Amino acid sequence: MRLSSSSTLLAVSFLLQQQQQPLSFDDLRNAGTYPAVKQVAIIGAGAAGSSAAYHLRRFAAESSIAVNITIYDSNPYIGGRSTTVHPFDSPSQPPLELGASIFVQVNQILVNATREFNLSTESMMVDLVNNDDVPDLGVYDGTRIVLVQASDSYWDLAKLVWKYGLAPWRTIRLMRETVGKFLQMYSAPIFPFADLTAAVAQTGLADILAVTGDVFLGIGGISPEFSHDVIQASTRVNYAQNLDVIHGLETMVCMATDGAMSIDGGNWRIFAGMVEASGAVRALGTKVHAVRRIDQGRLEVEAGPTARDDVPGDNWTATFDHVVLAAPMQFTGIEWPSDVHRPDVIPYVQLHVTLFTSPHDLEPTAFGLAENAKVPRALLTTTPAEGMPGPDFLSISLLRDVVNPITGGMEHAYKIFTLQPVNATFIRRILGIRGAGEDIPKVEVGWIHRKVWHSYPLELPRVTFESTRLARDLWYTAGMESFISTMETSSLMGMNVARLVVDEWIGGAGAADRFHCLLKARLRSCS
Repeated sequence: MRLSSSSTLLAVSFLLQQQQQPLSFDDLRNAGTYPAVKQVAIIGAGAAGSSAAYHLRRFAAESSIAVNITIYDSNPYIGGRSTTVHPFDSPSQPPLELGASIFVQVNQILVNATREFNLSTESMMVDLVNNDDVPDLGVYDGTRIVLVQASDSYWDLAKLVWKYGLAPWRTIRLMRETVGKFLQMYSAPIFPFADLTAAVAQTGLADILAVTGDVFLGIGGISPEFSHDVIQASTRVNYAQNLDVIHGLETMVCMATDGAMSIDGGNWRIFAGMVEASGAVRALGTKVHAVRRIDQGRLEVEAGPTARDDVPGDNWTATFDHVVLAAPMQFTGIEWPSDVHRPDVIPYVQLHVTLFTSPHDLEPTAFGLAENAKVPRALLTTTPAEGMPGPDFLSISLLRDVVNPITGGMEHAYKIFTLQPVNATFIRRILGIRGAGEDIPKVEVGWIHRKVWHSYPLELPRVTFESTRLARDLWYTAGMESFISTMETSSLMGMNVARLVVDEWIGGAGAADRFHCLLKARLRSCS
């Protein structure tokens, strides 16, 4: 069949209109793309989904492929587990991180996005109005504080070496070796990876993933004392898991704290910037009910308002060439086509996050300190000595000072991680407040906010992981969470899936051949 020049120009014109940046005819001819707009749905607007949208737009533009992206999320906001709330529910108050709190210098995607979107960062510790020489960090075992750090850094290396000998140096060396292996996943020949299990094997990380943290540290010559007091405190605050449970790789991730930072205004702003740059249609506050296979193998997404989940008549459908599931399938409640591989259901930590404000300092005697002692601003925990009671929290942090808009007085904003709900008895104990019952006077606790997250999987030792592809044209990011669960690694998997999708478009024989023919018709006949 021969195509006319007018048909060619019409098709090229249509493609040009779909691009964010103007493209020349030569750009299209050299790219060898097919002039049909690709339709992609992304389910989940957290780190993985936002990154997938951002990188899909970028990679598609580099190959002169037109793409329309729709991103769904049942929440009315972008960011997933990276979200903030304002004390006293007032936008005039500084936002407090309710979920993922920090990222670090080695997190390439997040750091680069911070620069691209011109976002300001702040350190982990915001200055208090009255500092009064409060130590920055302590570790509590349920009876006493076993370690105090007074420096601005996360861990004061000199003090640690004095107490634990060479263990801190050995840990740093082991961490850097491990991180170096992981960083191979950002570039060829490993990136992009269709098979996470194979990619892990290529990096040399499988042996670290196959054992628990305590075993891995023992092999690395790290003393039990340092592992217990310092490293386990880190695994508990980051993943709510002890060293005899969590795998060796995630253990090392917890120690990669160089350049720890957060975004001024909330880490969610990184992901909002990604979605904005992607040009995606945002279907926020929208629950996806079903993904179905329809004519010619395309995928139909049925969705409706989250707030009216029980009213089927409010649902609508849209058709897509590809669907990216950027959330753990086990929590979605979505109806899937029969050809879809269903990932194993795995246990997730149910993390209780409690934010509250109070004019009271933490009560030192509640943590085994003298009455006039200062409780560290960030109090992590570790397991107790044999026969002693353990801590009933994972961490308590004094985030910053805020003004109570009702009293006009200054109050501390605290953040608590626990595995059980925080009750009034607990709050009274840690603040040294008298009384009983579940009602605490506003003069004692001005504001309180509670959230329960399925925050991360139990990071048990394993060397096999879910595929990035659940069926033809249906992609999955959450297999990454059993490997490493961070904002950065979710962003990496979003970028990875985007690269795989675009590579498939570039390499798709049928569509590519038809467009090559269409382009050649501009210059000569194509039969």
